[in-house]
Amino acid sequence: MDADELIRRYAAGERDFTAVNLAGAKLIGADLVGINLYAADLSGANLAKAKLWGSNLGGANLAKANLTRANLSGAKLIEANLRGAKLQHTKLFGANLTGACYDDSTKFSYGFNPESRNMRKM
Repeated sequence: MDADELIRRYAAGERDFTAVNLAGAKLIGADLVGINLYAADLSGANLAKAKLWGSNLGGANLAKANLTRANLSGAKLIEANLRGAKLQHTKLFGANLTGACYDDSTKFSYGFNPESRNMRKM
């Protein structure tokens, strides 16, 4: 599946995209509120400024994804792979990051404390 197909199907009312492969997809500014991307491969995807509040990204591979200025408020990112992801100025209010993994190359907003959100450093 490519980004255009995802947006088309989402616009038609579909919300469940469990385990979809969107590696490297360009979804800049996409409005995907409440989408289910559980266990999806979004490695290297560009989700800058995307609206993903209330979404399920549990178990998703977001390695090296660009989530700069994305809105992930209330999103589920349980056990997500955030190694090398860009999360500067990302809205994470109420997001569940329990067990999400990160590494030294993951970029967080200034002052963000991953340990306080029960994240795992790899």
